[in-house]
Amino acid sequence: MNYSQFLNMIPEATLVAILVILFVADFALSNSTKKHPVMRCLTHTLLLLQLVPCLMAAPAEAFGGIYVATAAANVMKVILTAGTLIVCIMAQPWLENHEVSRRYEGEFYMLVVCTLLGMYMMMSSGHFLMFFLGLEMASVPMACLVAMDKWKQNSAEAGAKYILTATFSSGVMLYGISLLYAACGTLYFDDVATALTSLPFREGLGVGFLIVGLVFFFSGLGFKLSLVPFHFWTADTYQGAPTTVTGYLSVVSKGAAAFALCTILMKVFAPMVAYWEMLLYIVIVLSITVANLFAIRQRELKRFMAFSSISQAGYIMLAVVGNSVAGVTSLMYYTLVYVVANLAVFAVINIVEQRNGGTTDMDDYAGFYQTNPRLSFLMTLALFSLAGIPPFAGMFSKFFVFMAAAGEGSKWAYAVVFIALVNTVVSLYYYLLIVKEMYIKKTETPLPTFRSDNATKLALALSTAGVVLFGVCSCIYEWLAGAVG
Repeated sequence: MNYSQFLNMIPEATLVAILVILFVADFALSNSTKKHPVMRCLTHTLLLLQLVPCLMAAPAEAFGGIYVATAAANVMKVILTAGTLIVCIMAQPWLENHEVSRRYEGEFYMLVVCTLLGMYMMMSSGHFLMFFLGLEMASVPMACLVAMDKWKQNSAEAGAKYILTATFSSGVMLYGISLLYAACGTLYFDDVATALTSLPFREGLGVGFLIVGLVFFFSGLGFKLSLVPFHFWTADTYQGAPTTVTGYLSVVSKGAAAFALCTILMKVFAPMVAYWEMLLYIVIVLSITVANLFAIRQRELKRFMAFSSISQAGYIMLAVVGNSVAGVTSLMYYTLVYVVANLAVFAVINIVEQRNGGTTDMDDYAGFYQTNPRLSFLMTLALFSLAGIPPFAGMFSKFFVFMAAAGEGSKWAYAVVFIALVNTVVSLYYYLLIVKEMYIKKTETPLPTFRSDNATKLALALSTAGVVLFGVCSCIYEWLAGAVG
């Protein structure tokens, strides 16, 4: 084996180095009183520095095409790494307020880095088995993160549901991959795409293997993305997991899975677009509509954000409909905006939960503006961005995915875009329910006034800056378009 090929995997190699450094530091400082501030500073610094190799990395291949890093994948690594950094920053109140989570602070950081490494491998895979290994590398540590509050019944239940669902979906996906191998005789992305256009079995048993394999593969990733009808685990898992982990699960892992699915559909299954496009139309409409209807009924904020994330996943997949460069660009832009807006909401939910006895009910936010006007204002900005209200970045992200989907030109694409536009009005209604609680609803016992810690202030500052600036700085979209083009 030519080990010099690892030099073509600089982002992954540096992330492995970060993991080793965190492991050694956690072990060396196990009995030190300075362990927590040192681990915190070390993790934040290393994740910030990790942005450099991702930004500087050039498109490359390694190990015979198993690893393929494109410019677009490297940009997505930058986005997901930045999101992970914000998650680790906003995790500080939770890590400090609980004795058990404080004891396992080092493990939390290492599990987060392991998950991020798996997402890197997913997005840079050129082979179905490499993709599957990356997916598992991201899913197994995530199950540990979900169950990290295991002394609480809800967290243990959430961890069990997540790992069981992840195992089932992985099995479904692996079965689909085996059918693709049976039909094509290869698992390399480029070779499968070539086989789909040139092999003589386009009629008969071979095409049946291909269609069933495609459906099973799509179903497996549908579980990861929480697309309807593969979404049943989402609300319980989001509610039971620690709020910080819920935020991480809702944005970073979803962004990686959406980009990987988009890449594989457009690169590998492009010759079968007639088969998967209609499947995509149905799933998008169901995801956006069903999630919006269920979100209206929720009074627990983490369950509310779970159904919001299902709806947002439907909007993200709209970008795939056009099967174009503009679609990939809009998907990346939507993911970037979604990361900052959703993490801003979860940062507020997290600090309120830590300061007020674990409350996450919407009713408890009644009169929140009277006692904590700054947090109320920042949360409102983030909710407006998620709803797509101008001039915030969320409006532009929705506009670009709508344009990408409409660019497909068929009547079905126009119908799906119209349904998504109608659902945007519905989503505005239920996002405004939270705003109504904070600003309009009166109560004699509102949440008390409290000061946010510096970590939460920093996380909110970074997220809010993204919500406000990403929509007006055209250079951001141009940078993403340049990477895809």
